[in-house]
Amino acid sequence: MSERKVLNKYFPPDFDPELISRRKHPKNSQQVVRLMAPFSMRCNTCGEYIYKGKKFNARKETVEGEDYLGIKIFRFYIKCTLCSAEITFKTDPKNTDYAAEHGASRNFEPWRDEKAEEEDRLAKLEEEENNPMKVLENKTVDSKREMDILDALQDIRARNARNERVGQSDDLLSRLALQEVENEEDAERKRLEEEDEKLVEEVFSKVPVSGTTVVTVKRKADDNEPPAHSLLSSSARALIASQTTVAPVAKKRKSEGKNSLGIKVMKKGARPRESCA
Repeated sequence: MSERKVLNKYFPPDFDPELISRRKHPKNSQQVVRLMAPFSMRCNTCGEYIYKGKKFNARKETVEGEDYLGIKIFRFYIKCTLCSAEITFKTDPKNTDYAAEHGASRNFEPWRDEKAEEEDRLAKLEEEENNPMKVLENKTVDSKREMDILDALQDIRARNARNERVGQSDDLLSRLALQEVENEEDAERKRLEEEDEKLVEEVFSKVPVSGTTVVTVKRKADDNEPPAHSLLSSSARALIASQTTVAPVAKKRKSEGKNSLGIKVMKKGARPRESCA
């Protein structure tokens, strides 16, 4: 049984490759390729964000009339994932990157701005080396820019100082009001403490006794002592009042020497009383 995936093909002895007719493709034909988005972008039609690395079935073509040092530039066509609007971007061999062309705008990427600033600075230095008049013009522009920046900075400082003065006056008023409240609270607290000390001195007074000996005498805060019944509860006072109103029970007279049967019991050696009849 022959192999399904063979690597060696059989060519007959009379095979002539020149006799095979070649297909003719148009000069600028498009190819369908599978690619990933080379940068994050936003659709200009619907505002949908397309992140870097999203896969698309794109059409690829060669840009006519554009190249960089003999390197061809290719253009790719994709569709937005939300509104199906056409988006195109092409290769940028100069910066080894891709450039958005139509249908979408590239999101902000800070490292690209740094590279652009560095390129502008190098180009400016190269131009100044070859043109002395350009150096003078750039110095004039830089000095004017510095003067404008200093004027704006002075305005900002004056505005901040004015705002600070206004804020300090407001803070001063608030501090004065707070200090008045604190002084009133301190005075009230001091008055209460003095009253407490005065009361303690009245209750606990020291009396000198025989020479240098001092005895602390505890006194009542009030000279008038309250009655005892006022210290009792209302229920206790009611109970005492009810007991005082009830008449006392008469005691049963004890029979002289008689037991419960009415028999008189006499002690040993005692004589019975003689009746005086």
